[in-house]
Amino acid sequence: MIIGYLSLFTISFLAATILPFSSELILASMLSIENYNRTLLITFSSLGNILGSVFNWVLGFYFIKLQNKKWFPFNQEQISKSSQWFEKYGKWSLLFAWVPIIGDPLTFVAGTMKTKFFIFLILVGIGKISRYLFISLLV
Repeated sequence: MIIGYLSLFTISFLAATILPFSSELILASMLSIENYNRTLLITFSSLGNILGSVFNWVLGFYFIKLQNKKWFPFNQEQISKSSQWFEKYGKWSLLFAWVPIIGDPLTFVAGTMKTKFFIFLILVGIGKISRYLFISLLV
């Protein structure tokens, strides 16, 4: 059973990066199986997804100079769109880090803009935990 929770954590982590994973579908599937604890599922998916966003923030904070490398996870268009969004709405836009397509690059841009880590963590955490709680209510 712990393998299931760790798998959800891993998929949630990867889904917060540019990789095309859907942690919401996995969470919903696992919630519908009564063998899993609902609170633990929400916790593991939230922690994985938040830590994936932290990974993006670290990339932006420390490794922005590598953005022209072929292997770099965000392309210039994603960075530009997310930068515009971040400049328009500021740190509060991090509440929407869970939104597909813009959320992952947004957490990267927060790193490039040197957003304070504690503020980043709180805002991203609120948005991502809220999303998983909402999904759990739907299932």
